[in-house]
Amino acid sequence: MNKIIANNKRAYHDYFIEEKLEAGIELTGTEIKSVRLGKVQFKDAFIQIKEGQAVLKNMHIAPYEFGNRFNHEEERDRRLLLHKS
Repeated sequence: MNKIIANNKRAYHDYFIEEKLEAGIELTGTEIKSVRLGKVQFKDAFIQIKEGQAVLKNMHIAPYEFGNRFNHEEERDRRLLLHKS
C-alpha cells in the first residue's frame, strides 16, 4: 500500500496537465525522516533536465527536529529516479 506524502494541488490549478509520470526522489539521511513526518513543500519546485537526468529544484524539506550536525540542506537539488522508457 502506497501512502501519498505530498501533493502539488496548485499545479493542477495553474497548469494543464497532459501527462503524468511516476518518479522516485533520491533522498539522504535525515531527509527521509522529515518526509515521513510530512514536512515537505512543493510550492516553488520545478524539474530541470541536466545531462540526461531529471533534477528536482527548490523543493523544501524541513530539517529533522532530532537531527544533529549532519542534518540535510533544506532546498538542495535532488535527483529524480525515472524509468528509461
